[in-house]
Amino acid sequence: MNRHHDPNPFEEEEVEVNPFSNGKSRIPPLASEPLGFGQKHDATVDIPLDTMSDSKQKAKELATWEADLKRREKDIKRREDSVAKAGVPDDGKNWPPFFPIIHHDIANEIPVHAQRLQYMAFASWLGIVLCLVFNVIAVIICWVRGGGSKIFFLAVIYALLGIPLSYVLWYRPLYRAMRTDSALKFGWFFLFYMLHIGFCIIAAIAPPIVFQGKSLTGILAAIDVFSDHAVVGIFYLIGFALFCLETLLSFWVLQKIYVYFRGHK
Repeated sequence: MNRHHDPNPFEEEEVEVNPFSNGKSRIPPLASEPLGFGQKHDATVDIPLDTMSDSKQKAKELATWEADLKRREKDIKRREDSVAKAGVPDDGKNWPPFFPIIHHDIANEIPVHAQRLQYMAFASWLGIVLCLVFNVIAVIICWVRGGGSKIFFLAVIYALLGIPLSYVLWYRPLYRAMRTDSALKFGWFFLFYMLHIGFCIIAAIAPPIVFQGKSLTGILAAIDVFSDHAVVGIFYLIGFALFCLETLLSFWVLQKIYVYFRGHK
């Protein structure tokens, strides 16, 4: 290739494509006009900044959701392993909040279609707790009015034994039956819940079997003490009403759970 003058450093250099073409085929020089700076036929690509920001935000939310899902899966796996090894769930104590002594989480552990029944059963258990505690209060008033110390100690024994035993013997089996769909747990619940209802009926009547029935705030004991002390009689009538309400609620819970059990099976 002959050059008639010194090469211009600002001139575009021609590049040969075929060395055997004797310089006849060459790539045309690049356009000297810059592209993308306001020319007529410039092609521009607009990338919205808000779209990029939304994409980053969605990616961040997806990563957070994925991490939370993995955490939940690990927690479920841990619970399943605990059930498989020990036969009972390894649950932390969380109720009551001010002094946790039991594990109780209906909203997260009981199936949605069974939560209403479980809440009613829980209300039934809280009802017997209230009845036994109020029974102690009423008997204390009767004791102060000359009823004797023996009825007080009996009332305390009813409360100290009845509250934990009602939880262990029928409420906790029902809770686990709802969680695991265990027919054995349901059977255990039905057996001891009927005993619970029987106790509520006896307490509401308070027959004069043990110390003239004054250790329980039933109707017969209320009539007996009302003639001597009207204030004590009022407390006993309130206790009688509580035991009646607990009995009615317990019958309703038993019937609903039995229908659920039969239909579920």
